[in-house]
Formats: sequence, structure tokens, C-alpha cells
Amino acid sequence: MIYPDFLKDLDTVGICAPSAGINTDKIEKFQKSLMNINNENYKIIETKSVRNSCLPSNTAEIRGEEFNKLLYDSTVKLIWSATGGDFLVEMLDFIDEKALMENPKWIAGYSDPTSLLFHVTTNFDIATLYGNNAGSFDMTDLHPSLSNALKILKGEIVKQESFDMYEKRDFFENESENAIEASIKNDGYNLSEKVVWQTPNGPVDINGRLIGGCIDCLNIIIGTKYDGTLKFIEKYKDDGIIWYFDNFALKAEDLFYALWHMKHAGWFKFAKGFVFGRTLFEGTMLDMTYVEAIQNALGKEIPIIMDADIGHVAPKFTVINGAIGHWVAKNGKGFLEMSLK
Repeated sequence: MIYPDFLKDLDTVGICAPSAGINTDKIEKFQKSLMNINNENYKIIETKSVRNSCLPSNTAEIRGEEFNKLLYDSTVKLIWSATGGDFLVEMLDFIDEKALMENPKWIAGYSDPTSLLFHVTTNFDIATLYGNNAGSFDMTDLHPSLSNALKILKGEIVKQESFDMYEKRDFFENESENAIEASIKNDGYNLSEKVVWQTPNGPVDINGRLIGGCIDCLNIIIGTKYDGTLKFIEKYKDDGIIWYFDNFALKAEDLFYALWHMKHAGWFKFAKGFVFGRTLFEGTMLDMTYVEAIQNALGKEIPIIMDADIGHVAPKFTVINGAIGHWVAKNGKGFLEMSLK
């Protein structure tokens, strides 16, 4: 596994928009996030599409060219997605893979950037960072999860322990003008719900090579050239694989089908366990629960953690795709330790 150089003082962070650009009404919050990143003593450069208030931020070719520009720039040590969105897969065709291999550097983001991170790690054996986009740091006093993310960028691979409270999902479902305005003005997470990690198949204590991301996105690239899963898991089969999944909006039945698809595509051949984050937009068509969906697809014997601190419902861990992970969960709490081997 190739681990790019971690960031040092005065290193350059390159921010691009492979999915959406920053909406006009969120520029102020984005500026605040950049200020917090800049306070870590980094230089910041942006590609031209970052502040295009549209989805996607530009044509697939231009998004690819802008990503390549950051690849070519030897001063850039981290390429960071400004935000999530949709349609990132379009720009994968335009990535300069030769430059990617010759100048490996950290690539970070979450949600739609999953497709890019997964492609880079499984096809090129370069570790990537899943957890936060560059626009995620928009608060005066950073939550510990965000402080941890910044530490990891510097090579301090902290032990990440389950948090006490998480954001109420209903907060995101209320799309009234007042709720949107409150969200824009809010300084910090709206923590109101107690964190409880579920372990439907019993307490979990597992070690293995980490890989995963937003399952809504991964489900799209199965079997394409951007799916390097089979060679990745074959190479690291002696470590065993721990899959982590961030479910944005798949209904319980759709989650079952996504897992079924992955299983029958051979993805889970060397799986030692599975970790699922909290689903942002929950739903069911046939009164199926998420526990039923997951157990029906994966069984009732393999270690499973649900409602972990990863994904769209903050706070969330930063996960290094390609690292060795040690997940422990029991009695509703847990932690992740990572090592670079």
C-alpha cells in the first residue's frame, strides 16, 4: 500500500470540485472552513470550478482537467473535494492515471467523491481519506471529530472513539426556508441524539484492511473499470478485509440489493466484518428494517457494526482507505484504531 507523504507546515492543499460547486448561499460558511484549514499553516489553492454554484460544477472534461492540474503540481500535497454532490463518475474518464501513479498524493473527501477515492485505492494501491470535504470545517470551535481529521492529515493517526451525541436526522429532512436559513447560520453540529453503536450479531473486535465509502456511489461502479475490488482483496486477503459503508439514502430494501449485488460480484470473499454508519435519509417500502436488510444479505454470524460514527450524520470518523483497521464495539460504544502497513 502506498501512503503519500503527510502534510507539513507551509504545504499546499489543492481544493477542487469533482462533483458540485459551492452554492452561493454557502460561500460564507465555505470561507470559514478555509480559514480553519489555513490556520493549520497550509497554503490553499482552488480550481476555477469550486465556486460555481451548480451541480455538477462544470463539464466532466473540465472537472477532470482541473483535478489533473492539481496532480501535476508537485507543490500540492493533498487534493481535497470542496463538497459532495452527484455525477463525479463522469470525470473519471478524464483523469491522467499516469500522473496519478507517478506522483501519489493524498486525495480526500466524502459522499460522491467515494467513486474517485475507491478507484484510486483499489486500482492503484494508493491510500485515500474518507470522512470530510474541504467545506466541512465551518465552525468557530471545531468538533473533536474535525480536530482528529486535521491531525490525521499530519500523520498523527489518532484512536477515534465513539462520540456521545449525534445530529438529529429530522433536522436535514425539514427543507423549509427557515430551516435552511438556520442551517446556514448555525455554528457547529446540532447534537441532540444519543450515539448507540448496534452490534446485531454480537460484540465486535476485528482487524483487517479498510475499504469502503458511500454505498449509494459504490453500487454504481460495480463491474466497471473503476472497480478494482477483486485485485485489491486478492492482494490483501491475508489481512482480511473490513468493509465500511456510509448509506446516504438507500431504503432498507435497496440496501439489501446493493449488498447482494456486491456479494455476488465477489467483493466480500475475504471479508472479516462490516461497519455501517448512520443513514441520513431512512426509508422502507416493505416495512423491512435496516438490521433485517443487512442480516438477510450478509448473515447472522459475521461481525457487523451499525450506526457507527461514519458518514453523512455527524460527527464522523476519518477512515484511511487501504490502512489496517481495528474496530471494537460493544454495549453501544466502540472505537477505530488504524495503522499504516
